[in-house]
Amino acid sequence: MESHAQPPVTLEGWYALHQAFAVDRRALRALGGDSTAVGRAAVAALERAAAPPDGGWSAVVRLVGSVADVMFIHLRPTLDALADVREELARVELGDVLRPTFAFLSVTEVGLYNLAGGGVAADPLHDTRLAAERESPHNRRRLFPGPPEGAPYVSFYPTSKRRDAGQNWYTLPHAERGELMRRHGLVGRKHAGRVRQIITGSIGLDAWEWGVTLLADDPLELKRVVTDMRYDETSAKYAEFGDFYVGRVIEPEHWVRLVVG
Repeated sequence: MESHAQPPVTLEGWYALHQAFAVDRRALRALGGDSTAVGRAAVAALERAAAPPDGGWSAVVRLVGSVADVMFIHLRPTLDALADVREELARVELGDVLRPTFAFLSVTEVGLYNLAGGGVAADPLHDTRLAAERESPHNRRRLFPGPPEGAPYVSFYPTSKRRDAGQNWYTLPHAERGELMRRHGLVGRKHAGRVRQIITGSIGLDAWEWGVTLLADDPLELKRVVTDMRYDETSAKYAEFGDFYVGRVIEPEHWVRLVVG
């Protein structure tokens, strides 16, 4: 394979689903006196989803500045487990007043440009090196991230790499892409301790190619890290961005109380 056509080796972890909904206020008012029972059932379902027995987690994000009112974030070990939580919440009666505005399917991902360079056949140590990367504490935190405790503010956005003439990421030599991503990561590390990020890959799963979920205890830190990253060459020359979904993680009971009163 030509060097420019080599994709990076990747590690994958948990599957992720981001769902944004707008609350249909007219449908909500039509619930009438049934709203209390509907609310209790919704709280129970969301609390079950938050800590599933087989691993992963879910979070409710109250959105600000979006046509949507709420975003559910689900991480699960399997694609089927994502389907299960999606269907369970859809069966809850409160789901009848939620109108989907956006959904994004992906999987946590770590790109390993350092392991490419000849591929598996040319490198007998490939499997050993890959296993070591998978078991490193740093990569395990990225593949199996914990819930957003202590960092309640969230910014999620999808992104893809450009294919424009003169700005085509996929025609760059493998080594150049690797160096650009290394420098891009260094920019992000300046915000370590103030911003957590969850990177998910969606090539073959969604129209966009990656998802970025940023978590912070100060919403201005979300603005600062994105600003810094935009000026990095990898983003400035080669990145396209979708809509941003920004808000705060909220306990299911609190969110349901805000919705049904």
